[in-house]
Amino acid sequence: MHTLERADLIVVGAGFYGATIAERAAADGLRVLVVDRRPHAAGNAFSEPDPATGIEVHRYGPHLFHTSSEAVWHYLGRFTAFNDFVYFGRTVHAGQSYSLPVNLSTICQFFGRHMAPDAARALIEGQREVPAGREPANLEEKALSLIGRPLYEAFIRGYTMKQWQTDPRLLPPGVITRLPVRFTFDGRYFSDRFQGQPLDGYPAIFARMLASPLIELRLGIDWLDLRRMAPAAPPVVYTGAIDRYFDYAEGELGWRTTGFDTEVLPTGDFQGTAIVNYADPEVAFTRITEYRHLHPERAHPPDRTIIVREYPRFAGRHDEPFYPIDRPEDRQVLARYRVRAAREQRVWFGGRLGTYTYLDMHQAIALALRDWGTIRARWFGHPAAPNEAAAPTA
Repeated sequence: MHTLERADLIVVGAGFYGATIAERAAADGLRVLVVDRRPHAAGNAFSEPDPATGIEVHRYGPHLFHTSSEAVWHYLGRFTAFNDFVYFGRTVHAGQSYSLPVNLSTICQFFGRHMAPDAARALIEGQREVPAGREPANLEEKALSLIGRPLYEAFIRGYTMKQWQTDPRLLPPGVITRLPVRFTFDGRYFSDRFQGQPLDGYPAIFARMLASPLIELRLGIDWLDLRRMAPAAPPVVYTGAIDRYFDYAEGELGWRTTGFDTEVLPTGDFQGTAIVNYADPEVAFTRITEYRHLHPERAHPPDRTIIVREYPRFAGRHDEPFYPIDRPEDRQVLARYRVRAAREQRVWFGGRLGTYTYLDMHQAIALALRDWGTIRARWFGHPAAPNEAAAPTA
């Protein structure tokens, strides 16, 4: 057991960022104590079999692994093999099902006629609304500059209002740029080179990442309670919410969380695909996930399936924060927390919650691989190796 005094490094949070830091630190011979206030590792990627059907369900919403980084893919490949699942998105608007992200199929179906790529480009070009003399300042302006108002109103605006509980004019433009616009019939949601689901599920990845005898994992432990009893603790990599770390001294940041409604149905296939979004604002939920489709290589019940509806909402202090909303007022509050964070000489803030940054799984791993060289040099006197200094950021 690594007591606080015996550990060389404490990692708070056992999600992808924290687990990668812990694994790299142990590989360098350091004794690492990993604490997480949840009763499991894997963070929001945690999954487990549904007791009624045996189908693996992601407890905090579907996690679809994808990356174009060979370094990230090969690193994670040390801890798992992947199936060949590729996500083809669907969205429902006004009773019709469309391919998403917007591609040539979406455009042809929505406007009711077949179009060649050049004709579709010309149509969308005529509908685009580009701010004069400046870059788009928010999500709505960015979306209008990419796809025009008809497609924006049908597929983006209502869904965004539900997903973020925030007017799209108050959200940063970068949120919408995560979705490509294609003038081909390519219906893949992600364009990344590497995609798939871990064959043994996400928890198995973390069990292997944290398997070193130099790593001790303690679950159900709130570091913010523990640190009050150990003011002389070793250096800390903190991946929890940055505003909570400082006891909300500069105000509360805006976070989004999600409620889940799970249902077991007497059918072998409810919707024919893993995830279907519901774009219309009068539909209370944002999407339905049917988890059996994430693992077509597995034997699933022929007469039962499990679906989960998602209901996003603002996160309160006692909720698990999922995503930073990043409104203008949030950025002002964050700037003040970053000043405080810079004064914490023995604490490194990382991950989605610790930096208040929207990160996908592959981005969290890439940042941890990059950051570990800096952390190691700062606290343990070892400079980053050349391959670590060049670690990818996305």
